[in-house]
Amino acid sequence: MKISNSKSVLLVLCGLILLTPDVARATDEAEVRGTLQRVFQQLKSRDYSSVYDSLPALTRTRMSRARFTGSLSRAQNMYVLDRMEVGQVKVSANVAVVDTVLYGRVVIPIETEGKIVVQQYLVREEGKWRVATGDNATIKRFLASNPAFG
Repeated sequence: MKISNSKSVLLVLCGLILLTPDVARATDEAEVRGTLQRVFQQLKSRDYSSVYDSLPALTRTRMSRARFTGSLSRAQNMYVLDRMEVGQVKVSANVAVVDTVLYGRVVIPIETEGKIVVQQYLVREEGKWRVATGDNATIKRFLASNPAFG
């Protein structure tokens, strides 16, 4: 059976159109993972000013850089972050939810190891993923506007 050139081109275009959402989703997931890894490394190295830059705009308007970095600096001698495992990434429009496990050590009052299992929430603003974990007002607002995560 012989397929004409125009039908072949049409089949290829249809295939590309069907694959495009998967490619976009994979790109979003890779960007989200990259953002989480970058912010985790900033936390580990105690670069709190850069972590502040990764917060959503609404969070930054409610908390000054000095207050944010001061709070983290005061707590930095209490724990040491070791590593982070990034699990499933779910992206819908401008919101991402990521399952993570953080491993570290508490050093004050006694030294002990532990892990924290947490869902990280990220929002995309101006083309960049921002970490909204811990900001319940921002998380609620974005989840309400993205029922896919309901």
